[in-house]
Amino acid sequence: MSAQRRLSLRRYLLIGILLPIGVYVVLNTMALYRQSLEAVHTAYDRTLLASAKSIGEQLTVEGYDKHAVLRATVPYAALEAFETDSRSHMFYRVSTEGGALISGFEDLPAWRGKLPARSPYAALVHFYDDEFRHRPVRVAVLLQPVASERGRGMAVIQVAETLELRQELARQILVATLLRQLALVAVIAFVVVVVVQRATRPVRQLSANLQARAEGDLTPIAAPHALRELQPLVEATNQVMERLSRLLAHQQRFVRDASHQLRTPLAVLKTQVQSAQRGDLPPARALHEIGATVERATQLANQMLALAKVDQLRQQGEPPVSRLDEVLREVALDLSPLIAQRDLDFGISTQSAPIRAHAWMLRELCRNLLHNAIRHAPPHTELSVTLQAQDGAALLTIADAGAGIDDELATRLFQPFSAGDVRQGSGLGLAICHEIVQALGGSIALTNRRQGARVLGLDAVVRLPLSATSSEAKSDR
Repeated sequence: MSAQRRLSLRRYLLIGILLPIGVYVVLNTMALYRQSLEAVHTAYDRTLLASAKSIGEQLTVEGYDKHAVLRATVPYAALEAFETDSRSHMFYRVSTEGGALISGFEDLPAWRGKLPARSPYAALVHFYDDEFRHRPVRVAVLLQPVASERGRGMAVIQVAETLELRQELARQILVATLLRQLALVAVIAFVVVVVVQRATRPVRQLSANLQARAEGDLTPIAAPHALRELQPLVEATNQVMERLSRLLAHQQRFVRDASHQLRTPLAVLKTQVQSAQRGDLPPARALHEIGATVERATQLANQMLALAKVDQLRQQGEPPVSRLDEVLREVALDLSPLIAQRDLDFGISTQSAPIRAHAWMLRELCRNLLHNAIRHAPPHTELSVTLQAQDGAALLTIADAGAGIDDELATRLFQPFSAGDVRQGSGLGLAICHEIVQALGGSIALTNRRQGARVLGLDAVVRLPLSATSSEAKSDR
């Protein structure tokens, strides 16, 4: 269950979508809060500026410049018009440029800063944050020129406002923004869950259909209405099931053939052993017959294993490139004692023939064909092996001087266990050759070599595609 949750598509989508959206929401909320706070400050700063200008209109002056004496008769009630409600309070201070108090709250800290280089307001005003009576305040400083018939001077007007109302408004904006963002995230999560649920419904249906199948059912999956993205998966699954079906059929055929073909030599061997134990035959003759039976059974088992190995190699990837001419000469050298035993006039001619195939398959092909030709060629006759490279293919011809084969036998000679009277044996040698040639994309044929109505011998002709066309051919004899 933990593995399924760890691999859940819904979980991946929720994390992959909601995590970046959550990070964006946090960053966006912080940015919106700062922007909202700046907007609130801008709106309320205008109120502070209006308050400062209102105080500036109440100032009088006598004397000029440094000798100017400023007077202010500003009651605190004059600021009540600028207070929005009882949650915030305003304070003011009027002083000279040197900081001497003219009117207002004496404990309000005097301004010691300087005006900004660029101000969005036409007046000589500066806004800053400070603390007054242990409460944070926003302060507006206005440099107000004062002129009258009796003098001219410059007054510094400070108006401070507590931040309760500004903070409350910023919090309201923040809460409203967060609620909208959370609603958006909830909608996205709901949409992801619903969409994933609907999108994965064909996958779940496909899984249910596969689980409902009977054991051993490897028929292709029929999903014509599956999503386009699922079609490659369905096709790949069908290909895998087709390969498994072929492997299972091959395994069943191998077990069936093995049990059927090995039963006879084992029964014969059991009978011969019992006969030897009873003393029906002389010991030497009994051992000779037992040895011959064991040899036939061993040959049969080896050939059946070779047939199974051909199919196994066929299922593997692209094979390496092997030289058929080199493999053919090695096999001929291995079988030279048999050739000498039958006193055959043997000749071999090869050209360079690179084949994309496992060397074992080429060796097994050459060994079976050449061994059959040696075994069925009459003593003291000719046996020739020719390998040519022409038209992008390797043409292997093994010609003996035997009695040939009849037409009826030729039609079924490449089937397993179909040996005839002319080609005595287990009936697997040519079947192995046929399977190898088919796996390599080639062809094999057995034809009688005739002179008129007379059969001169049998030609085994194999054609295999070359891995690359050879421009130069070797000819050795």
